Amino acid sequence: MISENIRKFNKGLLSFLDASPTPFHAVKNQIKLLEKSNFQCLSESESWSLVPGHKYYVTRNNSALIAFIYGKEDVNDTGIRLFGAHTDSPCLKVKPNAEIISHSYLQLGVEVYGGALLNPWFDRDLSLAGRVVYCDNKNNMYSVLVDFKKPIASIPSLAIHLDREANKKRSINSQTDLPPVLMQFDEQDSGGDLNTILKKQLKNQYKNIEIKRILEHELGFYDTQEASYIGINEDFIASSRLDNLLSCYIGTQALCYADSQITRLLVCSDHEEVGSASTTGAQGSFLKSVLERLSDSAESLSCIIDRSMLISADNAHAIHPNFADRHDTKHGPIINQGPVIKVNANQRYASNSETAAIIKLMADKGKIPLQNFVVRTDLGCGSTIGPITATEIGIKTLDIGVPTFAMHSIRELCGDKDAWYLYELINIFFDASNTISVKEKS
Repeated sequence: MISENIRKFNKGLLSFLDASPTPFHAVKNQIKLLEKSNFQCLSESESWSLVPGHKYYVTRNNSALIAFIYGKEDVNDTGIRLFGAHTDSPCLKVKPNAEIISHSYLQLGVEVYGGALLNPWFDRDLSLAGRVVYCDNKNNMYSVLVDFKKPIASIPSLAIHLDREANKKRSINSQTDLPPVLMQFDEQDSGGDLNTILKKQLKNQYKNIEIKRILEHELGFYDTQEASYIGINEDFIASSRLDNLLSCYIGTQALCYADSQITRLLVCSDHEEVGSASTTGAQGSFLKSVLERLSDSAESLSCIIDRSMLISADNAHAIHPNFADRHDTKHGPIINQGPVIKVNANQRYASNSETAAIIKLMADKGKIPLQNFVVRTDLGCGSTIGPITATEIGIKTLDIGVPTFAMHSIRELCGDKDAWYLYELINIFFDASNTISVKEKS
């Protein structure tokens, strides 16, 4: 049985996962948590007058977020404790001209976003969410979030009777096999185009909204099944988007409860699943521009970075009991046995001996179990925002994550204790009394 503290923490996590079907929704929900803890909104387009001891956040494109506590102690002396994650997850995104009418069914053409595991998307109850930009009768433009919430679509499998080799040979053509079915439709009918459907939904969602024309949209399908405990003893949490909204929630909660003695910063980037090369991605300028505002000069920034450290949190591959041979025998993380330090000699992860040692000592202090992951030498290795941020900023970095089954599936699985373990570890990392420096001994 898990403690009441863990149960309460997980309840908030599950609610956050359910309420965040897109990066836009995730950032909106992070802001709600931050504002409850007195974080103030900043704008990149305005000058900042930061007050020591105060809390701030800033967004870019409403899909990436940076929040920080501007410490009472001089940041030039203390450096910054940073926690990084990403807001995006693999999904099916709706194309601009999406409507497909085939054999009296209305479908929407989709594009695969990121390295999605596609088979589990079939026969799920799907909904649609994202951002819509529209103009009113005066041609004023507005953006607004939309979420249908209820099941409105499905991608039906082809019956086994029509493909007897399906369990042996069936592959997925992402262009022709994935368009979800939304409704029965006759070309003579009205109201079957996506913009009409969106207008109706927005008028249901927002009272007194005036829409002359929908100009653009960024929409993605998602599974409507709620996040939940599963297992005989409820050992596991099953949900969409555990990778990597779980880490976003952990970082937000840890920052909300940190004191104001030293400067801490949370960065949640978008587009990690497609390489991070965007204005809101880890390879973009967002974090660097904020750090420049926290420093007095280029020289000051270099000093701050040298005294700082980043924990890059992204889920890790738990050893699968049915596919144990896909892991290195000495580096197979077990669910509910603690966060996983991720190491790769070819710098797909940014952990090194010093950053790993720092975190191990902190984990010892909190009696938090830790594990290690190294990919099999004969397999390719994924990556995170860690190496990208380390390269762009020059900050010492550790890659860590919660062990997970079925990563990049429409429904992933993690342990009921591991998110709490990582949360407790980040609290220790944010504690100014715990050092992030390693002295050289001659």
